[in-house]
Amino acid sequence: MGVTAPAETRPQYGSTLRTATSISLMSLDPADKLQPDSITTRNLTRLMFDTLVTVDDHGRLKPALAVSWQSLSSNQRWEFRLRRGVKFHDGSPLTAQAVAASIRAANPDWAVLPGSDSITIERDTSDPNVPAQLARARNAITRRSEGGTLIGTGPFHIRDWQPGKRLSVAANEDYWGGRPFLNGIDIELGKSGRDQLMTIELGNADLVELPPDQARRVAGEGRRVVSSLPLVLLALHFTREPQSPDEAKLRQALGLSIDRNSIHNVVLQGTGEASGAILPDWLSGYAFVFPAVQDLEHARQLRAEVKTVRTWTLGYDNNDPLARLIAERIALNAKDAGLAIDVVTSSNADLRLERTILASLNPWVALEARVPEAKITHAAGGGDSVDDLFKSESTELAKQQTIPLFYLPGTYALSPAVENWGQHRDGMIDFEDLWMGSRP
Repeated sequence: MGVTAPAETRPQYGSTLRTATSISLMSLDPADKLQPDSITTRNLTRLMFDTLVTVDDHGRLKPALAVSWQSLSSNQRWEFRLRRGVKFHDGSPLTAQAVAASIRAANPDWAVLPGSDSITIERDTSDPNVPAQLARARNAITRRSEGGTLIGTGPFHIRDWQPGKRLSVAANEDYWGGRPFLNGIDIELGKSGRDQLMTIELGNADLVELPPDQARRVAGEGRRVVSSLPLVLLALHFTREPQSPDEAKLRQALGLSIDRNSIHNVVLQGTGEASGAILPDWLSGYAFVFPAVQDLEHARQLRAEVKTVRTWTLGYDNNDPLARLIAERIALNAKDAGLAIDVVTSSNADLRLERTILASLNPWVALEARVPEAKITHAAGGGDSVDDLFKSESTELAKQQTIPLFYLPGTYALSPAVENWGQHRDGMIDFEDLWMGSRP
């Protein structure tokens, strides 16, 4: 005998989710590299556009717009067979020509050829991770309508788009994956963290972002707070590799001087985790090997071995008050080690405090995206091992161009009316599965 769910727990069609974000998108094109890459940006992309492949929480590849794929010529040639019956939001059919054009635009160095119901991708060298690459939001399939509007095949279609200000999407009634429960989603763009909190406190929003340092306080006030895994790497990034052994010593001294524990406990209010690795430990399994503990004595010793020390400039995002606090703490730590750092907002600084989101649940794809200038060689036949991954990451850290500091989660405040919340390990939210209960 089946069990009938109480009425208040049954999925309900209808209602519009109201949300806000701090980002000010000027383009909805997933392949536009000028737009910021963040958990929120990728979630917005997933509302309107589909990828050929997806990756589940265990890192396994799953069919999406492609129902199957195979590799040929030692992973240099890949063929993807497309799902039949899929339509773009304007009612036009998804074709191999449209898919090939979209993938080619996002990856100009790939040879992408359309077939009758498939596409073929040819690479210059063996690349076992082409399917995982195609699961990234930047490779979502898009097409321009006759009027120039960007259209996709996703669970929602664009209803109103005011660049930098507002995005409103409506449910795709004919979505190949099934109609979403929500009728639509309204997103206010460019809202500060303070404005977002005020909006949800006044009952005018159902979902807003929370700065990492505010999550504990908001939860303590009895509000509903949810967080992703630590996905966003906060790191210092030098514009170039060290030009001399002395410069390399000073960079090592800087890394050892930073009191990550203090910054984590005081500035970040215990959110996220300190890290000395490029990849998070939950993904690689070995991040703990890379030191993330302050060693001021060793830092001072390295500093003493260098006769001439110039002042570095440290840049940060002027729109991010949390970044400013962390940058100032780093400068104070460096001073304790005998190093000099000026905190600036200029884009021409010697090093910058930057946030980058984990690119993929495939660690190789994630590492290559973190250090795109690296030439990572894969084992023949795709037999890459954890040891190979560790060696590749160690090589990149040894260049002393990046000093990892923290991994931070994406954190949100939710209205009690939001039902069936679901978030994957890569930070993607199942918006098509959400529904709205009664608002307070």
